[in-house]
Amino acid sequence: VQLQASGGGLVQAGGSLRLSCVVSGRSFSGYAMAWFRQAPGKEREFVAGISWTGSSTSYADSVKGRFTVSRDNAKNTVYLQMNNLKPEDTAAYYCAMSRGSIYYTNPYYGYLHWGRGTLVTVSS
Repeated sequence: VQLQASGGGLVQAGGSLRLSCVVSGRSFSGYAMAWFRQAPGKEREFVAGISWTGSSTSYADSVKGRFTVSRDNAKNTVYLQMNNLKPEDTAAYYCAMSRGSIYYTNPYYGYLHWGRGTLVTVSS
């Protein structure tokens, strides 16, 4: 199973980016997905999660109202639309596949597979 994240880059504060994560090697349906991020010197933290149907989503308080997670099961792809980016959003962003139909906010529990990460840098 491979998770390939893309879409990161350098953007000014207030700008937008859309991250994508394509899953290959196994069926995408039936598995919840999540995005995490890790800034230098900090722990990996939960950003957003989405159930396998897409009907349930959850966000970290720090990104609520600015980020939107979505998925296209036909394309085996999960997205993270990031608007009104702030310098504190600078981090490597990772997508993760849950072991089941629900997502977890703890990165050390419940995730079978991880992408390699895509770097987001927000300048002030």
